[in-house]
Amino acid sequence: MQSPAALATHPAATPRVRELESSNHLLGDRAALDAAWERNGYWFFRDVLDRGAVARLRAVYMQLLGGYGVADPADPEARYNGASLEGFPFRMDPLSKRKAWQPFVREPAIHAFFRHLLQDEPFWIPTVEYRATPPAADRTRSRLDFVHQDGFYNKGIPFRICWIPLAEIDDEVGGLILGEGLHRGPILHDTQQPPLYPIPEGAVPADRWRRTTYRPGDVLLMDLNTPHTGLANHSDRFRLSMDIRVMGANEDPPMVGRLTVVEAHAVELEGEDGRSGRFVVDEASYCRGLDGQQVPLADIATRFHVGDEVILAARDGRATIMRPIH
Repeated sequence: MQSPAALATHPAATPRVRELESSNHLLGDRAALDAAWERNGYWFFRDVLDRGAVARLRAVYMQLLGGYGVADPADPEARYNGASLEGFPFRMDPLSKRKAWQPFVREPAIHAFFRHLLQDEPFWIPTVEYRATPPAADRTRSRLDFVHQDGFYNKGIPFRICWIPLAEIDDEVGGLILGEGLHRGPILHDTQQPPLYPIPEGAVPADRWRRTTYRPGDVLLMDLNTPHTGLANHSDRFRLSMDIRVMGANEDPPMVGRLTVVEAHAVELEGEDGRSGRFVVDEASYCRGLDGQQVPLADIATRFHVGDEVILAARDGRATIMRPIH
């Protein structure tokens, strides 16, 4: 059986890995859900999200693709038509600016599912990635895009990663692949290689990789320390997905708001929910830019500005993480 580890010698191959374990049968059983999370580092639910809500979000993506002339917005397969991708917003910035995630999570059926799952009001952290990934131009490289653990870059925010496919994502299209059961082990990132601190090749054992064929209505939630990555798209279609972070409203969520003061070693924030304060920023704080890289302490006052929207978690008056909203 070929594994992602073998991609170093067979870079264009599709990894054959075991299926994700479904958690559908555990819904409503808090103890069983917690045990599965502790064991695997994820929950995968098949066909639980309202397909109408998913289709409405997908339509927003397709409208954007049509506007850039790279796909027919009415094409149910979201096939790439071969047009130039020069100027195409690979980070889907227009969707970030319009906060396309908000109408989706406010849909009654979507809210009800997450309220039932978490047994709490969902608190959505506005760290969102909109993916409309075109077919890879170079298919000789490893299909593993960038293996990482979100927790390394988000210290102090105990969220769950929520990844939602908006169309069928099979082996060729790629999609998300994760390392099962590695969320309670050591952090795998190499702290000697700033600013991205990559996970070394082979750090995830080959037999731990898991994925499946994803379909609209599915949702995958992962522990913030579960190593994962996307697989390069080797199909003729765009890969459509959204990932966002969620936690219970009673789980000490971070503050989301605007900076009112920015100094070399401190910031002040006015939160959207009424929480506010002044927070020390020091060498132990992980401040990151829009590119995901850590901002050196000496550059805080020039990289962050009054009025910037940020997510900030703090402990004892010190910022543990600060990152811009995009």
